Amino acid sequence: MNTLASFSDIGLNTEFPVNEQCQYLNHAAVAPWPESARKAVAQFAQENTQLGSANYMQWLNIEAQLRSNLASLVGASVDSIAFVKNTSEALSFVAYGIDWQPGDVVIISDEEFPSNRIVWESLASKGVIVNAVSLNGETPEQHILDAIAQGARLLSISAIQYASGTRMDLTKLGQACRDNGVLFCVDAIQAIGAVQFDVNKCQCDFAMADGHKWMLGPEGLGLFYVRPEVMNQLSLNEYGWHMIEHMGDYSRKDWEIAKTARRFECGSPNLLAAHALKAGTDLLLNIGMDKVEAAISARVNYLASELTSAGAKLLTPHHSLGRSGIITFDTNGHNPVEIWQTLMKDGVIGMHRGGGIRYSPHCHTPQAALDTAVEKVARLCGW
Repeated sequence: MNTLASFSDIGLNTEFPVNEQCQYLNHAAVAPWPESARKAVAQFAQENTQLGSANYMQWLNIEAQLRSNLASLVGASVDSIAFVKNTSEALSFVAYGIDWQPGDVVIISDEEFPSNRIVWESLASKGVIVNAVSLNGETPEQHILDAIAQGARLLSISAIQYASGTRMDLTKLGQACRDNGVLFCVDAIQAIGAVQFDVNKCQCDFAMADGHKWMLGPEGLGLFYVRPEVMNQLSLNEYGWHMIEHMGDYSRKDWEIAKTARRFECGSPNLLAAHALKAGTDLLLNIGMDKVEAAISARVNYLASELTSAGAKLLTPHHSLGRSGIITFDTNGHNPVEIWQTLMKDGVIGMHRGGGIRYSPHCHTPQAALDTAVEKVARLCGW
């Protein structure tokens, strides 16, 4: 039996006391905070309670460092990164920022999380046509490439599909979009913090992700990347004091939209969440995303081997197995929701998705948690 790396040499094990309480395999939903995030938020709360806003400039420095962290995680400049409340908000900035014409086509896949489907379908009154393309086959990008060649205004695709774990070849899709004059939008919520992600390599125009999954942060704060060359193609629908040049000069009567992606941040920042997300992204960058991705891949491949040996049928396609943090498997005819509920009561924290059970470990997940999670679900499913 292979022994999985634990990162004990850098103290990562002590960062996640959750592993002493349960088998946590649900990072594709909501991540547990690392201990450093808890301490950062506690310190912020203490300062706020005792001093009010006296340390506000220091808090803004934390936010600036977080913006730098996020830029590093996606290979972008800080000026192309905006803070958003969530992925859905950023998708809406794109959907309601583009000057659509009747008959414009938006390509998505038929496996998208509702956020990356509903927002495009909501444009029907503008005459926008949504083409939901199948990902079936050994090359899941092929049908999308065919659709791009037939003509479209925009492709919006998840880097990794939330239910199946199917991972897209973003480089191939990005090149096809560039060759055909199609805007390329990537919902990267299941990718950033789990795998190496580079906006320049995949040539995307827009990318967005919440911080509460693989980036080990809280809900309520995420990133929105906009390629500088297309930033002016998005009209704005929210305005306020924070999204203008000369921000903070309240006596000025004239104003202009910020030249950077800060134009998408209309009001006061979420500094509490920024403290927590900075701590989570600090951890990832200190380890190195190459090592994080390798550790997650090793854990998913280990789960695949153990689940298969136990008799499970894997629902994650073979071409994507071990290429994301997601592995989904069947429940042998049992109701997945009921299996999930029983697992949760027994300390195995996963999720029911894609017609089965989805496990999603992170780089800190110990091997013992994987073994126990497999043993418990095998007993319930009767493989």
